[in-house]
Amino acid sequence: MEKKNLLKDETFLQHPYLVAIFLVLSFLVMDPFHLGPVSEHEFRPVKHNIAPYKQVMKNWPRDNMSRLAMHGKLEFENEVFGPESLEFDNMGRGPYTGLADGRVVRWMGEELGWETFAVVTSNWTEKICVRGNDSTTYKQWKHEKRCGRPLGLRFDKENGDLYIADAYYGLLKVGPNGGLATPLSTHVAGKPILFANDLDIHNNGSIFFTDTSKRYNRVAHFFILLEGEATGRLLRYDPPTKTTHVVLEGLAFPNGVQISKDQSFLVFTETTNCRLMKLWMEGPKNGTVEHVADLPGFPDNVRMNEKGQFWVAIDCCRTGAQEVLSNNPWLRSIYFRLPIRMIYLAKAMGMKMYTVITRLDDKGNILEVLEDREGKVMKLVSEVKEMNGKLWIGTVAHNHISTLPYP
Repeated sequence: MEKKNLLKDETFLQHPYLVAIFLVLSFLVMDPFHLGPVSEHEFRPVKHNIAPYKQVMKNWPRDNMSRLAMHGKLEFENEVFGPESLEFDNMGRGPYTGLADGRVVRWMGEELGWETFAVVTSNWTEKICVRGNDSTTYKQWKHEKRCGRPLGLRFDKENGDLYIADAYYGLLKVGPNGGLATPLSTHVAGKPILFANDLDIHNNGSIFFTDTSKRYNRVAHFFILLEGEATGRLLRYDPPTKTTHVVLEGLAFPNGVQISKDQSFLVFTETTNCRLMKLWMEGPKNGTVEHVADLPGFPDNVRMNEKGQFWVAIDCCRTGAQEVLSNNPWLRSIYFRLPIRMIYLAKAMGMKMYTVITRLDDKGNILEVLEDREGKVMKLVSEVKEMNGKLWIGTVAHNHISTLPYP
């Protein structure tokens, strides 16, 4: 037996290329010089629950005319910086949007332009927080935690209060006249909310909002996707008791949330798993979660039109190589430790991000798909709001808003 093992060892050592590959892989896994994109993080990739790439793409309709690129209009260039969510108040004024520099701003028309409507913290100062076009770059990252990053916005239809989901300051509220927002929920079960993302308001006054991860904040959001970690939650804030409750947990990058027209369910996006999900809140299925639709890319916010249909903003598209990495966490451990910039690692997987927006019914049937494959009016999309004969399209990553005449 000992002789047989010795022969195996000798056989292995007689293949210098195998030895070299083994040593290189071992070096990369250890990453002693912290050269890879994930070197500064405790990177723990896991396999996550995502529908097969070929199955999704086979059944997904394409917009061969790229109508969003053809008919869309790029607006407010270099006037708004990372306008993630777009809202209109009870009088139809707006849009309002949250910016990367920590402000919520309001469009006042051509003569007055944009005005600062609210800030989420008394720590906010123009000198530190306002950086113009640099607000959506890494130059803002070290200031985000101080300045805030307002993401989801919703108006209370009854009293005109604006509710804000801020990535660092949790759930807040500001009155119809704006000003400094009041914190409502910063902790749940005694622990801080790390990454409040989006929200919606139930008719009974409860606020449902997403907390994207218990491990990573917004600046580090890309590592949530790379790991496939599922520590995100759907939370509920009850104004009468001023308490916050965990509704769902174990979610993979929960992002946008939208309550249905009849208030019987809400839908939410799971960005990592590229899908739209439903939580029943009334009826015989109360409390159960259902799958609504698998998507070709990574969804952000979801918003409802007057017909009760859902617009989903999608950063597109998935690739076969990306699916291989998703299904093999050990490969991700090696791949993302390579001493190569993330942008090049993404390109090597065939990732070329562009905008897809889709309109779905409550059963997940695809009603319409609009694309901008070349990124002419929008490269990375965060929200689609149907209002005043237009689609208003926001982006967390760029310094403009796009519109499309609709229908």
